[in-house]
Amino acid sequence: MKRSVSRALRWVLTAAIVVFLVIFARTINWTAAWTSIRSASVLLLAAAVGVNLLTIVIKAIRWWLFLRPAGSPSFALALRATVAGAGLNNVLVANGGDAARVVFVSRSTGIPSSTILATLALERLFDPVGFVILLVAGVLLFSLPPSLEKWHFPAEIALVVIAILLSWFVYASRHAKPEHIPERRSRPRGLGGRIRAYLVKFAASTQSLTTGPRFVGALVLSMLSWAGQFATFQLAADAAHVAIPPAGSLTALLAINLGLLIRATPGNVGFFQFVFALAVDPFGVARNDAIAVSLLIQTLQIIPVTVLGVALAPEFIFKRRKSRLAVVDAASLSAVEKRDELARVPSQP
Repeated sequence: MKRSVSRALRWVLTAAIVVFLVIFARTINWTAAWTSIRSASVLLLAAAVGVNLLTIVIKAIRWWLFLRPAGSPSFALALRATVAGAGLNNVLVANGGDAARVVFVSRSTGIPSSTILATLALERLFDPVGFVILLVAGVLLFSLPPSLEKWHFPAEIALVVIAILLSWFVYASRHAKPEHIPERRSRPRGLGGRIRAYLVKFAASTQSLTTGPRFVGALVLSMLSWAGQFATFQLAADAAHVAIPPAGSLTALLAINLGLLIRATPGNVGFFQFVFALAVDPFGVARNDAIAVSLLIQTLQIIPVTVLGVALAPEFIFKRRKSRLAVVDAASLSAVEKRDELARVPSQP
């Protein structure tokens, strides 16, 4: 691609992103949000922003646990792609930023997208697992509304089933036999054949990345991420001087994530406020205060991450795809040069 064409496309992409941001900004009640921010505690506000950004870093580390054995050892790349994906999730529907993460890392490393998708699938697997653990712990530690209390027993059963399935998954992947059928290794023909081959590569990559210690580490990081989200909710309420007990913040966090399995609108604006107000109503929180806190939470969670993510997206989109062979050749050449350099160093008497 010529430099002039690439530059023109970059400007077109930037303009399209700006349009998306303008459309997205029009969906937010900025007057109410600004009123909440203006009267909020600056110190607690900064703490909430910092904790929320820390949860993004934790998710990047969790993904990096699976990216590194897949051939992408750079944590900086995992972090940039995670931030970019999170930012794009706020301006796209149906978690489009997650699909972008796969494209970003595959383009930057030359690793097949099926392998990157496998790492992302494993990383995202621990979000619902952590949610179930958080629900069980919340019911045991706090007095939650009946709408969540009734999920106590089903959540415990789900937690046991998840533990059994994860253990079986690790065992099965460690004892899986390699494929020896020539027909399945032949070059796929047609769209259906290519899709089947892609899924086979995806499954093989998932098995090769599955280990017990890696799963334990991902689970610990998931619980830290959920704890960070809980702290963000509580800090935002405290910053806005609205008395929401920890049980109320936990109820809101669980209810919102239970209803937002798929992003229906950019940033989940609107539905977030509705669910938050309903969740904290049993704790005596006035609806106006609940809306103010929910707007403040979304402002904290969306604006910094979206700005960072949109700023990083063009870097990945216009990065030329690397060849894995070129990466290996470069590493081999570097090793040869280092060996020759050592050979030229005179030995000490």
